[in-house]
Amino acid sequence: MQQFSTIEIILSGLMLFSFLIQLIYYWGVFARLAFYKEKHISEKNKQPVSVVIAARNDYFHLKENLIAILEQDYPNFEVVVVNHASNDETKELLVELSRKYPRLKPIHFDEDVNFFKGKKFPLSIGIKSAAHKILLLTDADCNPSTDKWIETVAATYVEGTEVVLGYGPYRQEKGLVNKFIRYDTFMVAMQYFSLALAGKPYMGVGRNLSYTKNVFLKNKGFISHYNIASGDDDLFISEVANKANTRIQINPASFVYSKPKKSFGEWAKQKKRHLTTGSEYKFSTKFFLGFFSLSQGLFYATTIAMLLLHFFPWVVIVIFSCRLLTQAIIHKKVLGKLQEKNLFVFSLLLELGYIFLIPFFALTGKPAKVTQWK
Repeated sequence: MQQFSTIEIILSGLMLFSFLIQLIYYWGVFARLAFYKEKHISEKNKQPVSVVIAARNDYFHLKENLIAILEQDYPNFEVVVVNHASNDETKELLVELSRKYPRLKPIHFDEDVNFFKGKKFPLSIGIKSAAHKILLLTDADCNPSTDKWIETVAATYVEGTEVVLGYGPYRQEKGLVNKFIRYDTFMVAMQYFSLALAGKPYMGVGRNLSYTKNVFLKNKGFISHYNIASGDDDLFISEVANKANTRIQINPASFVYSKPKKSFGEWAKQKKRHLTTGSEYKFSTKFFLGFFSLSQGLFYATTIAMLLLHFFPWVVIVIFSCRLLTQAIIHKKVLGKLQEKNLFVFSLLLELGYIFLIPFFALTGKPAKVTQWK
């Protein structure tokens, strides 16, 4: 009878454990999004909507994107743009556009009266100045995929809804950096949409996020995390969203696109800034996200170790193949729903590098002086 060493027994146990954990994540959580069937959207009750944008030195972004928002096919909406101490031609552009588009409501701050960094203060001013109950938030550098953006998001509201999580993809361009940025966006979305469907919403993205003015005021806005530059989307949603009041919207008509960073260094800097809020998440959220990454890393590490030791290599290959097949099925379905093209093979091949890169960013990223919000 073959005797197994202690290290072989430990490695095989850890591999099986991490394999089972991965199956639970993929089939128990992420499959909720992969096989999500969009609920019927009613076009009858078109509630008024306030689109709110905080802008600082965003002349070129607003010139490129704001008209697509102002010309949305929706009967009753306003667009509140808070121009916070811009020293470019943002003010002149907004004044000019407001003459042509009465629904545009610009708010100008000529002096920087923000005691904290980031866009929470100007965003709060915009929200409090909004005339309508439903708020739809985006950024100056974002462009709706269709003129049905407002309609699609607003129609998601049913009785009891206070939060709607949307998708904010980056435009597809050539190059490996673009694929990596879009892959990261897909992975983040798969996690926050799936957890929302599981009744545990923890974040949204400020590029495409909606909630009611009442839930903002009831929560006293961003006051609990005003000292943190970022977090106007994820930390706020973590506080106010729950199983009963939150819905997702992944109809492609509701997507809002942004231009991605051009270099890996620029994206890494942006990603580190986004990750600085992670330490403020609820313990349950940190556990869920951390345990998923830990089980990924453990699965790869034990698989490689067992193959190097030639310990039941065919069994190891079969287990690895089962996990890969599971991942392929879920990724393919989710990528299709999110309209992320040419990412499927990439999402399977570069996972190993990604799962070590993100923790590295989280550990090395430091809250920096924020002059740009995106």
